[in-house]
Amino acid sequence: MVSPPHEAMYRIFQRDPGLFSRIPRFLGVDLPRPVGATTLPTDLGETGLVLHRVDALLRFNTAESGAYLLAVDIQDERNSERPASWAYCTAYLWKKYRLPTTLLVVCQDHATAEWAQRAVSSGPSQLPTLTLRPMVAGPHNMPVITDPDEARADLVLAGLAAVTHAAAPAVNPILKALSTALRDVPADIADPIVEFTARGLRRHPAKHFWRSLVAVDLTPAGPRLLENMREEVRAESERQCAAEDVLTVLAERGLDVSDQARDRINGCDAPHTLSRWLRRAVTAPTTEAIFDADE
Repeated sequence: MVSPPHEAMYRIFQRDPGLFSRIPRFLGVDLPRPVGATTLPTDLGETGLVLHRVDALLRFNTAESGAYLLAVDIQDERNSERPASWAYCTAYLWKKYRLPTTLLVVCQDHATAEWAQRAVSSGPSQLPTLTLRPMVAGPHNMPVITDPDEARADLVLAGLAAVTHAAAPAVNPILKALSTALRDVPADIADPIVEFTARGLRRHPAKHFWRSLVAVDLTPAGPRLLENMREEVRAESERQCAAEDVLTVLAERGLDVSDQARDRINGCDAPHTLSRWLRRAVTAPTTEAIFDADE
C-alpha cells in the first residue's frame, strides 16, 4: 500500500510516464520514452529491513528497449547511510524483478546534489566490486521555469522544477508561474501537481507561499486543496512530534541511539508503530530492543 507522503509522486509519474524521459535531457542522458508506468512497493527487502525504502518505485515499459525500473529518492540532506542503502535497493530490485534498474535522486540544494552524484564503490579502490552512480536532479541541472506559458507547456516538469529549487531564491517566481499555469486546468490534472509540489516543499519556507497561491489562484478548487494540505501538514507535525517523543524517552534513559536507529524512528510514517515504540522505549534495555518484536 502506498503511504500518503508518497502518493502524489506516484500519481505524477502514473499520469505522465514520459516525465522521466524529459528529465535526462538536463542530465546529458538519452533514454527511450516510456509508454506506460506501473507502481511497485517501496519497502524493499525481507521483513524487518524497513530502512531500505525509496520514495517511489515504478516499472516503465518502452516500445524500443523493453521494461526497466525507476527508483526515486528525495534527499534533502547528506546522509552517510544512504549510498549503501541505495546500493542494496538497486541490487535487490535487479534480483527480484530481473529488470534493469535506474536510481534517480532528487535533491534540493547544490551541496546535497554534489554529494549524491559522486560514485561510491563497495570495495577497496583496487577492487571496486560494485559501484553506485545515481542520476541526480537538483538545482544545478533542473530548469528555472518562471514563465507561465513555459510552465503550462509542461506542468509536471514545472512542478519538479519548483521542488528541486525549493531552497533557492528563484523558487517563488517558479511557484507563481506554476500556479498561474494551473488556472482553469481540470482538477484531475491539477490536484496531483499541487499535492506533489506541496509535499516537496514541506520542509522549506516556500511551502507557505505555495499555499497562499493555491488559495488565491486555484479557485474554486483552491480552498479544498488548501484544506487538504493543511490536514497533511497537521498529520506530518503529529508524526514528527511522536518520533521526537520516542527519541526524548530514549535520551532521558541514557540509551545510545545510533544514526541508523534515529533515521528509522524519524522516517516512520505509521502512528501506531511510533506509539508502540514509545511504550517499549520506557522499559527497553537498549534502543534496538524497541524494534525487536517488529523484526
